[in-house]
Amino acid sequence: MAETATASADIQPFAKTELDKNRFILKQLVTKDFKRKYRRSVLGIAWSVLNPLMMMIVMSVVFSFVFRADIENYPLYLILGNITFSFMSESTSQALMSFIDAAPLLKKVRVSRFVFPVQKVLFALVNFTFSLVAVALVMLWFRVVPTWHIIWLPVCLFLLVLFCSGIGLIVGSLAVFFRDVVHLWSVILTAWTYLTPIFWVPTQLAANGAPAWVMSIVELNPMYGFVTFMRDIFLWNQNPSMQTLGLCVIWAVIMLGIGILVFRKTQHKFILYI
Repeated sequence: MAETATASADIQPFAKTELDKNRFILKQLVTKDFKRKYRRSVLGIAWSVLNPLMMMIVMSVVFSFVFRADIENYPLYLILGNITFSFMSESTSQALMSFIDAAPLLKKVRVSRFVFPVQKVLFALVNFTFSLVAVALVMLWFRVVPTWHIIWLPVCLFLLVLFCSGIGLIVGSLAVFFRDVVHLWSVILTAWTYLTPIFWVPTQLAANGAPAWVMSIVELNPMYGFVTFMRDIFLWNQNPSMQTLGLCVIWAVIMLGIGILVFRKTQHKFILYI
């Protein structure tokens, strides 16, 4: 018993030290990426606000006439879908090359490898928070008053971070061994964009005679749940439905679980391929 207690006491400080080390590395990497992205930029972080605003304006002008979307505050509908999907797209695309780009560091320093894709997700989260300023401006313009339902935002972002971290671990690990994943992922993201109701309304499918199984596929799309979650709390001023919340939780747990499994099965071979 005494030996067990001693071993446990030795492990706890080590675990705490390792956790503090990983937290420090994550902070440094996120800060480095942030500075590098806005280096020599006149407007700096203002681009994180301007980009979604400009995309919203262009897409609103085009799609409001093409799709004739009969939805109130369509620009707000657009920007919420766009920034939510962009968060996933940006974080996973950056995580895709995270292990490969970190090759010089991994070959010289002993560091927990999982921090590299997770850091890309956290950096995308920082950019996402600035994008919320653009959402606030659009809400102000259309006089949409936020309600207490936005307290659900941390829940949505937490689940989305877990979901994106899982995907980042998967694609990042696979890219080390198969560089074709780099090209394949861009194709997947393009198809995923059109499968997600960013600029179109799901009810249009049924109205245009789409079979029921098509709508089922759309609803099973993980990003459909996260986009709907965001619109519920910002646009519709309501709590996310149990179905929406359940799907987000399920997809976050599944993708993170698969990501950890793939990462653990492959990480010991990274040094041979990067």
